[in-house]
Amino acid sequence: MRFNQWAWGLGLATAALMSACGGGGSDSKAQMRLLNASIGYPSLDMAVDSTTVNSAVTYANVGSYADINTGATGTEVQSNSVGSTLASTTPSLASGSHYTMIAYGAAGSVRTTLLQEDQEVPASGKSKLLILNLAPDAGALDVYVTGTTDSLDGASTSASAISAGSGSGYLTFNSGTLRVRLTASGNKSDLRLDIPSITLPSAGVSTLVLTGSSGGVLVNGIQLIQQGATTNFLNSTARARLVAAVGGNALVAGSIGSTQLLPASTAPTIGDYQTLATGSTAPTIFVNGVQLPVSSFPTLTAGGDYTLMVWGPATSPQLTVLTDDNKLPTTSSAAKIRLINGVANTTAGLTLNVDYSALASNVLAGTSSTPTTTAATTSSLLTVNSPASATPIYSLSSLAIQANGVYTVFVMGDNTSMVGSLRKER
Repeated sequence: MRFNQWAWGLGLATAALMSACGGGGSDSKAQMRLLNASIGYPSLDMAVDSTTVNSAVTYANVGSYADINTGATGTEVQSNSVGSTLASTTPSLASGSHYTMIAYGAAGSVRTTLLQEDQEVPASGKSKLLILNLAPDAGALDVYVTGTTDSLDGASTSASAISAGSGSGYLTFNSGTLRVRLTASGNKSDLRLDIPSITLPSAGVSTLVLTGSSGGVLVNGIQLIQQGATTNFLNSTARARLVAAVGGNALVAGSIGSTQLLPASTAPTIGDYQTLATGSTAPTIFVNGVQLPVSSFPTLTAGGDYTLMVWGPATSPQLTVLTDDNKLPTTSSAAKIRLINGVANTTAGLTLNVDYSALASNVLAGTSSTPTTTAATTSSLLTVNSPASATPIYSLSSLAIQANGVYTVFVMGDNTSMVGSLRKER
């Protein structure tokens, strides 16, 4: 079994690395089907040589094999809703072989990779597993395959530092029900996906396809049995952090259920992301020892990243829940940046400038700007300006903006003592 990893670059991938050789005449046939692993498109089609061979393939599902002429393999992955072409390729197919074309990535940036499904099966009682990291924004991942009740603390990696667009190679395990956990490379505490129970078939071969999430950091999984069906392993967690932006240097603490988001800390303070179960459980937040009433709280969606910002005067604080986009820039040579305004006692919107160009304008208190792509530089001037001030309220000179970075600029406190902070999210 082989897979064809498409090179990362601007827009769609452009270069194939598959080593299988193509067939010859028009009577040479291969079998190919489509796996929809794209979080951006609920339904996809696949056309080969201008003929639709798979239609309305929903996320985490696979179409039926179609006979493909190895001499005419021009393939398009298309949106089922409008019929537009999202990705195109001309793979080399070997006569008599089986393939799955995997479409993955977010809306507007679909990529493809080709998996050959003729891997030799192992002996009875054994199972082969290939892990493909097709979560473009997650970064390099470590894999731990253990017994269902084994602790992660004492587990050894089954595969390490699998970068986006790469695979583990085939790993052999005892067949049966096992547990698979994915973490950030080199950091067991940064759990990205926990599959408590996955069945590896005896004398079988399967692939665990890792896909992206709305927040960009957590991942989902799809198990594909060689020449068989799929099983969807959606992430059941989200990430959230608590930001104490309250004025007056108030003391703020908060948690959701048993997960502490921020220990008692003097504002302004930016807490770290914590992983927690999804749902609409409201946080418990204290400001100067007084519990903050939370009349409504949105449902945290699986795979999402969230900032819970406590802001306003210390005597009348309020909570705003912001949805965070921590996906990497679509152009790897650029960066993404946004502004969060947590300033109390002001109605003036703030403006974020980089090298005198406004990247976000009129960002009102309690809101966030949409992340904006900006060029990576070795030395930039970043300023945040308010119409109420003749000079920048926050500035950084000689700022290095790293390629493929994701940044958030926070402005917190009150209008008489505003405090700025730059956070590199990725």
